[in-house]
Amino acid sequence: MALFRTRLAMLGSAAALAAGALTPAHPAGAAPTADYQWVALGDSYTAGVIQAAGDTFEVPRDGCERTDRSYPQVIDRDLGSLIDLTNVSCGAATIKNITSEAQEPIGQHLPPISEDPDYPFPAVPAQSEAVQPGTDVVTVGVGGNTLGFAEILFTCLQLGSGSGGVGTPCRDDLADNIPSRLNQVNADYDAMLARLHERAPHAKILAVGYPTVIPKDTSKCRYDDYEQFGSITQGDLDWLRQDVMEPLNAVIEKSAAKRGDTFVNLYDSSSGHSVCDAGKWVEGIFTRLPDQVAFVHPNARGHQNAADHVASAILNSIAPS
Repeated sequence: MALFRTRLAMLGSAAALAAGALTPAHPAGAAPTADYQWVALGDSYTAGVIQAAGDTFEVPRDGCERTDRSYPQVIDRDLGSLIDLTNVSCGAATIKNITSEAQEPIGQHLPPISEDPDYPFPAVPAQSEAVQPGTDVVTVGVGGNTLGFAEILFTCLQLGSGSGGVGTPCRDDLADNIPSRLNQVNADYDAMLARLHERAPHAKILAVGYPTVIPKDTSKCRYDDYEQFGSITQGDLDWLRQDVMEPLNAVIEKSAAKRGDTFVNLYDSSSGHSVCDAGKWVEGIFTRLPDQVAFVHPNARGHQNAADHVASAILNSIAPS
């Protein structure tokens, strides 16, 4: 964090000196404009969505559930006038909702776990429409919903119920179709990056990965604890980590590398802060029983970690060469 603050101060000073040397001073009463345009795209791991990641601030609500302690909003406060943020991230977004397809946001509507009194919400445009030729930086954190991670978790909960935490019922049921799901993520991610480069040819694009959700030592996870992974068995948690979440990050990293884009690795820095760790940065099925649903999303501490790494990547991308 100290390194990030130092780099921010240095870049801010350089930008201010350059602006003062090359342009007239702002007239009295005129508000200075930001030096760089940043567009934040993504799913619920970007938007925030849960109470543990802050309060929603859209009035009226659009169902995307962006929260004030999500990492784009944290960075926006930290970077001040250096970067002008447009945050169109949306809970439940797929990769195609970034690229070309309008999305009908779900808000907090996750039956049978929770009902949202404002549901249904009007459709929102494909997020890439917010990216313009003059955009300088694009961050995008997406892929989990194309993979079907929420659906997989729910299936694992159902199949693990009554198992006593023994066996791998979810792996046995779903393992064969995970490779095809990952192939779909890869194809959609490649198409999305191509679209973003087309819309903003000079922008730096940062592909944000997913944090550590499941610990390497799954004996930390208590079976039937719904503030952790509920009825998902230890064996299925090992499978989810090794064959689902880690390969998802690998697909995103590989896709970004093919185009020379930057991959922002959140997985390594969040190790030791999984759902099952005492200092968790990701909440379990519930943050608090019975009324605070989280369904495995980062809390404010997780978003702060993401903010540190994404902000550093942004500053590196816009720093003079």
